[in-house]
Amino acid sequence: MELRVVGAGVGRTGTHSLKIALEQLSGSPCHHMVEILGDPSQIPAWTDAIDGRPVDWHAMLAPYGSLVDFPGASFWPELTAAFPDALVLLSVRDPEVWYRSASNTIFLAFDGLPPELQPWMDAVRRMLQERFSDRFDDEAAMIEAYERHNDAVRKAIPAERLLEWSPGDGWAPICERLGVAVPSEPFPITNTTDEFRAMVGMPPL
Repeated sequence: MELRVVGAGVGRTGTHSLKIALEQLSGSPCHHMVEILGDPSQIPAWTDAIDGRPVDWHAMLAPYGSLVDFPGASFWPELTAAFPDALVLLSVRDPEVWYRSASNTIFLAFDGLPPELQPWMDAVRRMLQERFSDRFDDEAAMIEAYERHNDAVRKAIPAERLLEWSPGDGWAPICERLGVAVPSEPFPITNTTDEFRAMVGMPPL
């Protein structure tokens, strides 16, 4: 299977909702960090990518028709080159709102997941150090990294291939670009802050 959508938006920009939506629209699985947490056999290949070793993106992602969220979003240059016909979907939200959401969820997960996943989280942290930022407690640094990431995508991807999308945009822009009908039901809203915290055993805010 070839990726039809490469999600370049970082975690906590509606990526889990996008995963559910893209799976519904395409009838094929969408890659997201939860896929790795549910199937640790994927970790070695992704760790190779993080550490700069050669990877076969087509083989790694053969079961999937789309991809969103970390770690894939950090490899958008490689993935957009490997899948030149894929739509590049840049999911965004207000930077301050993004930082607040990420601080209450994914940034805390580095110390909150089971010990057997710690080597993977160490690899993800190396990825962020290299390709984003891991200064989680420094709001200005993280927002600067977030805006730098998004601007790099906007600059590199031609407009005819890029869809910039916010969670409030819902189905219509995605369906238009994929050439599919807009579903009658509301756009999925999943993986809220409290849902994420419950998933990884954190108390609600």
